[in-house]
Amino acid sequence: MLVAGVDEVGRGCLVGPVVAAAVILDPKNPIHGLADSKTLSTHRRMELAAEIRVSASNWAVGRAEASEIDQINILQASMLAMKRAVAALTLKPGWVKVDGNRYPELDIPGEAIIKGDQRIVEISAASILAKVARDHEMSVLDVFFPGYQFARHKGYPTQQHIACLRRNGNTSFHRLSYRPVRDNIFD
Repeated sequence: MLVAGVDEVGRGCLVGPVVAAAVILDPKNPIHGLADSKTLSTHRRMELAAEIRVSASNWAVGRAEASEIDQINILQASMLAMKRAVAALTLKPGWVKVDGNRYPELDIPGEAIIKGDQRIVEISAASILAKVARDHEMSVLDVFFPGYQFARHKGYPTQQHIACLRRNGNTSFHRLSYRPVRDNIFD
């Protein structure tokens, strides 16, 4: 039975989409060093992401935009991004393992696993692909909005990001339902 691992990244960010990935690993092509993306260096994540794209049986990325997050809330947007990632797989898994404590509405059976990105290699692989995809997107956004230093803080609510928001205002990619962004509108 094909098993897909699913994870998302970017829930706590103030800008950009929440990005999810779904990965079906190939047992004939094991990938060594898979771990929770947060525990890996940027360089190692990039190496592993490249290997996952080549060696996995199937993988896909899904997303929910900042405007969707503002409309339906971050939890529902995360579930939507995961659902989109699984739907984009060209191989249909028989079971889905999702990082966290909630299982998205899928037509495939599966389970939510707390700290699954640390314990389940399929989820670790998904964690890596989602993080690399979102970080790349923040680097691209940084080119178009150089005053925000998105490549550096990746959209998280760091002191640096808050200072950039206060100095430059919100972009059209910021999540208007998040307090630091929402409060910045009225300052």
